[in-house]
Formats: sequence, C-alpha cells, structure tokens
Amino acid sequence: MAKSKLTEIELKIKTTPIQEVDYRFQSTVSYSQYSVWRKCPHQWYLDYGKGLIEYSQSIHTIFGTSIHEAIQHYLKVMYDESGAAADREDIVTIFKEKFKTLYKEEFDRTKQHFSSPDEMNEFYEDGITILDHFKKNRGKYFTTRNVVLLGVEMPLMVGLSKNLFLKGYIDFVLYDKDLDKVYIYDIKTSRSGWMSKDKKDDAKISQILLYKEYFSKQYKIDIDKIEVEFFIVKRKVWDNADYVISRIQQFRPPSGKIKRKQAAEKFSMFLTECFNDEGKIIDKEYSKIVSKNSCTYCRYSSQKELCNKNVVS
Repeated sequence: MAKSKLTEIELKIKTTPIQEVDYRFQSTVSYSQYSVWRKCPHQWYLDYGKGLIEYSQSIHTIFGTSIHEAIQHYLKVMYDESGAAADREDIVTIFKEKFKTLYKEEFDRTKQHFSSPDEMNEFYEDGITILDHFKKNRGKYFTTRNVVLLGVEMPLMVGLSKNLFLKGYIDFVLYDKDLDKVYIYDIKTSRSGWMSKDKKDDAKISQILLYKEYFSKQYKIDIDKIEVEFFIVKRKVWDNADYVISRIQQFRPPSGKIKRKQAAEKFSMFLTECFNDEGKIIDKEYSKIVSKNSCTYCRYSSQKELCNKNVVS
C-alpha cells in the first residue's frame, strides 16, 4: 500500500535542520541547569560557573532512564510498524538490560555500590509491573488511527542570545492528523503519582511549557496547535483500594498564553542574571537559598569553604 502524503507539519519536522553549536565560542544551557538555579543560585554557580558539578547515578535515575527507553521503544515500533508488532517486543528485557548496564557503568566509574540487592530487586519488580500494565492498557493512552510519531528524544537547540542556546530533548511527540494537533509528552517516574501540590508546582510544569514554546520556534509550528502532557508512571499503588488504581497517570497542565508567559519570564530572569551578552556565565556572588529543600541533599552544604549556610548572599 502506498504511503500517504506527508502533512505540512511532518514535512517541517523532517526538513528542519537542528542548529549546530560551535562549542569553541558558543554555549548551551539546559532545563536541568535552570531547575538548579531556581532551587539555589549559589549551588548553580558552583556547579556550572565553577565547574564543580559531579554527575552521578542513583537507583531513581537509572530506573527512570530504563523505563523511558522501554516505553519509547514500544511506541516507536507501534507507530513505525503496528500495535501487534509492538506487543511482540520484549520491553521488559530492554528495561532489565538497561537497568543492569547503567548500574554497572556507575559502579565501574565510582567503585561504590549505591543500592542494595533488595532495593534493586524492588525497583526491578516495580518496572515489570508498570510495563505489563502499559502493554495491556496502551489502547487507553494511545491510538495509531491517523496519529503519527514525529520522534522520540526529539532534540531542541534554539538560540537564546548571540552565543547561547537552549539544549533539550523531548521524550516523544505525536501528531494527530484529524485534529491537526501536535502532542509533546514528558515521561515522569514517580513513587505513587502526582498529587495536587505537584500539579501546581511551577518548577515541575515549567519545563514542558518552555519546551512547547521553543519547539514551536524551532519548527515554526503554530503554538496553538501544540498540546503538552506529562505521562507519569507510578512505582507503587495502594493495594487495598476498592477499585483498580492505574499505574499510569496523565496530566495536561494549562499551557495557554498566560502560563507560557509566566514560565518564559522566570526563565528570562535566569538568563539575564547569569549570562552576559556573549553567552558566558557571569562571575559574581549568587544568592543562597537556605532551606530544607535546597540544603538537605546539596553536597556543598557541609563544605564551609564553598557554602557557609549562615551567610546568605
């Protein structure tokens, strides 16, 4: 059967080149940087301005990455081939192998275990349960009827100033031809799902709002044709409930003009405070946010030469 003609949006996705960055004099900034700055500008400066950041894995990060890869693989096969072909894919093995590989890579790098066999097994069993639920119920969440996959891990590289670019990756993007709508998805792993306070947390939802803004700019797609959704997978559910609790939670935050403007203004504050006209990090004193949320897991909080918490800049 002949393939249907590509729509205007599909053509834009296929033909728009991704901006190349010359790291000799250009720089990139990610949402993760911005999220650190929102938590504590001083920590952000030590991490990125002073280059003291240490990348390390945890049981939560390797679990999240492994679940992402398994779900993304399933969706790619589902939209590139068929739902039946996707069902034949052993995504549990994909999850398992990624989970083991990431753990081994981190152990080989640090020569230290960051989890126990019992905890590893618990997370592994949680992953199997999530993926089993996902495969059995994927029809509730996704359809292939006039819907196409525009991409997984879709790159964003958008100019913010002369030599500074936003760099990011979108988990997966779908396009509904009937509705002429693009759907940007962000997969989140959570212990038991998002509560009301999570859904109102600007720090949580601003990422996908900014991605909507810059996806529209990068591909020159009408922003009113773009919707956003968090696809939240839960490791735990309440077993004693009187009804079946889904392992997957869908949340579409408000992403209209006002919400996007609020997110963009806060992001602009970060850029203005931290980067000069050449896109370089400004070397200055940055404020410290002393709080339980900011300091409990910050490795600098116990190093007085780097962060005297009693002195707030």
